[in-house]
Amino acid sequence: MKQTSRWKLSLVIQDIKRDRWLYLLLIPGILYFLLFKYVPMWGLVMAFQDYKPHLGFIDSPWVGMKHFARFFTEPQFWNLFRNTLLLAVYNLVFFFPLPIILALMLNEVRKEMFKRFVQTFLYLPHFVSWVVAVGIFYVLLTTEGGIVNEIIAKMGMERVPFLLSEDWFRTMILSQSIWKEAGWGMIIFLAALSGVDVQQYEAARMDGAGRWRQLWHITLPAIRSTIVILFILRLGSFLDTGFEHIFLMLNSMNREVGEVFDTYVYVKGLTQAQYSYSAAVGLFKSLVGLVLVLGANWLAKKTGEEGVY
Repeated sequence: MKQTSRWKLSLVIQDIKRDRWLYLLLIPGILYFLLFKYVPMWGLVMAFQDYKPHLGFIDSPWVGMKHFARFFTEPQFWNLFRNTLLLAVYNLVFFFPLPIILALMLNEVRKEMFKRFVQTFLYLPHFVSWVVAVGIFYVLLTTEGGIVNEIIAKMGMERVPFLLSEDWFRTMILSQSIWKEAGWGMIIFLAALSGVDVQQYEAARMDGAGRWRQLWHITLPAIRSTIVILFILRLGSFLDTGFEHIFLMLNSMNREVGEVFDTYVYVKGLTQAQYSYSAAVGLFKSLVGLVLVLGANWLAKKTGEEGVY
């Protein structure tokens, strides 16, 4: 038994020596996750303390589940939960499938120059910051001088207060997310589609299969595992609706439908210095994401998919 263990250890050491330069390339990524993902997790103890900066983590008094109890009994809780859940569901239902659809459509284009142009045109907005993206929408949709409202007025209709309306808030958030990120998400699925064996399409055409048959029986099964993995990962950030995006779109007129957990944590944690309470809210969000990931991964395994782990 000991000889077997030593033999396996020697093989591992040999592999590391042989591929030492590849392992060196891992160091920046490992350091990033250690410094910015794992070390900050020590701060989660704040959620169970009345944290005082001058006392630090060790000397701050422990209060157990006090902040969680306060959060769940807050009058704002159900409104925050509803707003966050609705935006999360909208993103999952409408935003998540769109990069897949775009990739499938673009994969059918045969002219490479046109294909590359459309691909570049679609993913360029990803490199625009949310400040600029929201500013563009403000210029387009503002009541006085906005291009959209000017067109509406020219058509003899009443101007629409898009930026101040509660009814339009979620639609604008979703449309902005789609415009900015759908093209970028499409790249992953295009990469997965590039690995599909062309001979399968040729064989399908010889058997009389049309474009729709090929799409259903060859293309979609080829990227199914990618879709499942990205869906599971998406569930991990299910309640993360994007602080910067929401915060920039919030105003006094739409706050009732726009306030979400992310903006609530900012207000309580940074502007009101309730560090322990905001840490408890953040931990609740993370636990929801963890449960969803574990559940989705278990379900994927049960249905024969690979899952994340």
